[in-house]
Amino acid sequence: MGFFYYIKKYFKMSRRQRKSELKSTLWFMPFWYIVGAIGLSAFTFYLDYGVDVSLYLPAAIGFSGQTLQVLLSALVGGVLTLSAFTINSLLVALTTFSGQFSSKMLVNFVSDRATQHVLGIFNGSFIYVLLNFLYVTHEEEEFIVATPVLSILTAITAAVTFVYFINHTTTWMQVHNISFNMNAKSKSVQAALEKELKPYHLEKEVEIESLPPESDGKVIKTNQSGYLQVADFSRLIKQANRDSILLKFEVRIGEFVVEGTPLFTYWEYGQTINPERYFKFIEIGLKQTEIQDLEYGLNKLAEVAIKALGHNDPLTVTNTIHQIADLLKSIGQSTNLSPYLFDQEQKLRIILNQKDFRYYLHKGFASIREYANQNSTVMTELITMVSLLSKTMDNEVHHDLWEFARQTIFGFDNYSLYENDCLYILEQLSELAKNTGNQKDYLFLLEYMLQRVSSKSAANVPSSL
Repeated sequence: MGFFYYIKKYFKMSRRQRKSELKSTLWFMPFWYIVGAIGLSAFTFYLDYGVDVSLYLPAAIGFSGQTLQVLLSALVGGVLTLSAFTINSLLVALTTFSGQFSSKMLVNFVSDRATQHVLGIFNGSFIYVLLNFLYVTHEEEEFIVATPVLSILTAITAAVTFVYFINHTTTWMQVHNISFNMNAKSKSVQAALEKELKPYHLEKEVEIESLPPESDGKVIKTNQSGYLQVADFSRLIKQANRDSILLKFEVRIGEFVVEGTPLFTYWEYGQTINPERYFKFIEIGLKQTEIQDLEYGLNKLAEVAIKALGHNDPLTVTNTIHQIADLLKSIGQSTNLSPYLFDQEQKLRIILNQKDFRYYLHKGFASIREYANQNSTVMTELITMVSLLSKTMDNEVHHDLWEFARQTIFGFDNYSLYENDCLYILEQLSELAKNTGNQKDYLFLLEYMLQRVSSKSAANVPSSL
């Protein structure tokens, strides 16, 4: 019953969610390797007992039935041992990821294509050699070529794969690779979301006054609790077009809702609609996913940095902050997109619930700032990345960047700084003030920071930009 419920669950998912879920499981890829192994074993049987390829190949590479059974029994044990070592290494890696970095890293490692292919090769190799062992007889006069040759090559492939997996695991566990892979995953999610919404964006302004009043709208409430994981915007727009309504999201993708929470507000322009049909175009589940949620990627990176702070690992913290800055730049470009989606007739059909860049900046850096507990090295790196973002992003977000830096500086209240720490922070703050046009405000922060160091050290700190 449990197995059939598990399979039935996948058929209830949307195509995108099902694809994401299958990629994050360990059984899907090995399943296809096992199917391939069964097919290859049948082909091997056909070569030896159907066309008898031993008649066309040198006798030196062939085996008698009894000798081949001894060989295959050894290969079965060898491949099974390699598989056991691989599983053991996998468990050690998963335990390390969960304890040292984040439990969310488990999904990333499991869904990695190299990890899944390695497990598939071992499972397929074991099944292939085992099936070959089953149909080989003990007859001395039997002369077989294809089975031993292909079985030996399969065992060699498994051995080479084992070495590759150890190298893959140790490489994947390195800090810069972990944070980079998480960043790349989030960027791919963002790119897919932008590609999905691009056909429904138009280069025209929507006046707030032209939108219908909230009081005239009707509310669609959720019928279950969970995280809003996926919304099929294409089908939502088509359905809204058929019903001739304007649909507004009241929650964001990735947000947790409880039963009865307002999910949509809609305005009817014609016939009365059945709001229940719109539940078919969204997915509410028990966990957050990265299918359409940009914030989730930021949270995972921030969690890695926070764990590293607890382990006194400044290199990991710094590297993760760099990747968060890179992801924030990408998200900042995405948040400039209009929240208004139009149908093919250029009529407004959906209004998204979007957060601005300031929200994502806070989500990415604020928790690290909080857990850093006035660590001047981490604070300096945060200010440095904010300053770097100010050089590469539009003027619209400069105020948000400066405001975040200003609040970070005020966090040093009742905290003493070493002279050099103060100098490095002020150097980056000065650069940020130039880029954002806040030179006057910088002078006030300069005086505030000078109070954090001794009077003798303060004399060496530059007092102007």
